[in-house]
Amino acid sequence: MAARTLGIILNGATGRICSTQHLANALAPIRREGGLPVGTDLVVPRLLLAGRDAAKLARVAAASDVADWTIDLDAALGDPDWPVFFDAAATHLRPATLRRAIDAGKHIYTEKPVAPTVAEGLDLLRAADARGLRHGAVEDKLYLPGFRKLKRLADDGFFGRVVGFRLEFGWWVFDGIEAPLQRPSWNYRRAGGGGIVSDMHPHWRYVVEGILGPIRRVVAANWTAQPERGDEAGERYAVDVEDSTATLLELASGACGTIYSTWATRVRGDDLVTFQVDGTKGSAMAGLRRCWVQVAGDTPRIGGFNLGADAATLDWRVDYAGQWREVTDEPAYVNPYRPGWEGFIRHVVAGAPFASDLAAGIRDVQLAEACLRSGAEGRWIETPPVGI
Repeated sequence: MAARTLGIILNGATGRICSTQHLANALAPIRREGGLPVGTDLVVPRLLLAGRDAAKLARVAAASDVADWTIDLDAALGDPDWPVFFDAAATHLRPATLRRAIDAGKHIYTEKPVAPTVAEGLDLLRAADARGLRHGAVEDKLYLPGFRKLKRLADDGFFGRVVGFRLEFGWWVFDGIEAPLQRPSWNYRRAGGGGIVSDMHPHWRYVVEGILGPIRRVVAANWTAQPERGDEAGERYAVDVEDSTATLLELASGACGTIYSTWATRVRGDDLVTFQVDGTKGSAMAGLRRCWVQVAGDTPRIGGFNLGADAATLDWRVDYAGQWREVTDEPAYVNPYRPGWEGFIRHVVAGAPFASDLAAGIRDVQLAEACLRSGAEGRWIETPPVGI
């Protein structure tokens, strides 16, 4: 196979997600393997790391054996050697940053959310399409090992008719006052594009729809569990976005389910995120890495709900988890961020179809926008197909 390079600007390269996932766990391995097979070629990503801190950029570049980095984004956008632009920098600056890349004629791939609102996302989509540019949005969670198993079950008809589902996510994020914070303070500030709905619901949209089908409408409640936090400098500030949300969703199929996400819960369960689907033929529950099933024929009759007359009733024990079987057949592990990059590179180089385009990213934003609107107005919000 003949080798060819594809120049890619990674903006926000020193951030946690870009440096540890997109770079270290997706693009760097492709480079080490000699490139990505596309037709008769091997496409080798040639990377330009972009950011604001030269010292940090140099360290990240050295760690992944990348030669090129810059703090001059305008110069990078003006250089034809780098036809692809990826953005993982500040969320609230994303629409303007992506528009600069589009105006410079770059194909764009971006972290979520692709824009703060559907309207702003559609503006970007129209601009990219008008210039004939390729575009994509990161939708990595569907490639988590547990969720891949769950999707395969759904695709194989394991559930029969789906009757319900629930997705639960979260952990306790320290407030930076009583204990050091472990998430950046912008996550809790409206001006920085914070809020758990905008942060996580774009993921849950493509997970739910990718496994179970279109969402028809939603109703949500959003609240702030921890109203005061400390920032990176130890300064206290008032949280002006939600850090918890509960959503009821109705699918086009008629099935209903829930999403509960919060930065104010202590974990007691199988994983940091769990997604359970119940159907007439069986149920399955997936976490980040693992998936368990219970088929209709193995579903037990439940006992022990009614308590007895004396303390002997307290001795009742049932191992409900032991009545489920783990799904053990699985393909070779691939980091969840890598399939997106492989798909987008093939999309740019060979015009291969790519489902996670900007339109899909806008649909992700639509769910978040609908849940915020529902919480504010106290009513169901429809989520029709997003049109240009």
